[in-house]
Amino acid sequence: MRIKKFLAVIALATIMVSCGEGEKKETKETVKIGSKKAATKADENTVNLALAGNDLMKYDKSELKAKAGQEVTLTFRHTGKIGIKVMGHNFVLLKQGTSIPEFSAAAATAGEAKDWIANEDQIIAHTKMIGGGQTTSVTFTAPAAGTYDFICSFPGHSGLMKGKFIVE
Repeated sequence: MRIKKFLAVIALATIMVSCGEGEKKETKETVKIGSKKAATKADENTVNLALAGNDLMKYDKSELKAKAGQEVTLTFRHTGKIGIKVMGHNFVLLKQGTSIPEFSAAAATAGEAKDWIANEDQIIAHTKMIGGGQTTSVTFTAPAAGTYDFICSFPGHSGLMKGKFIVE
């Protein structure tokens, strides 16, 4: 009889614990002071951007924007599950006039030991290579106004993983 009561208590406890799992809610508190937020010089000179790559070799954005001279912090997240050696991704912002196919071939030749980065004189900024579930960031100064290419330099990825970085 004691064993049946014990098993009933365990079963009830399991049901009670599992019932609340789908009900997790995230709350955010916003405090508003005044009717307008005054932009400070520091706010105008910095921008935070986010970009993600997945296991299908796609970035979640094909265009990023900043103003010339702004301090840019780009947070890059690999939303996939595949590891760095098979499906590594990074963000590489290239100088204008850089040939993506030629740069990518040089990066492939540079190899894993150099984190698939070559011809650093053609790069404005880049993150390290990351695998599924990882996040990294890079901070740099936005170049002169214009349109710049960004790619993933892992071998074979730049054909699909590319976009435009527009500087106003």
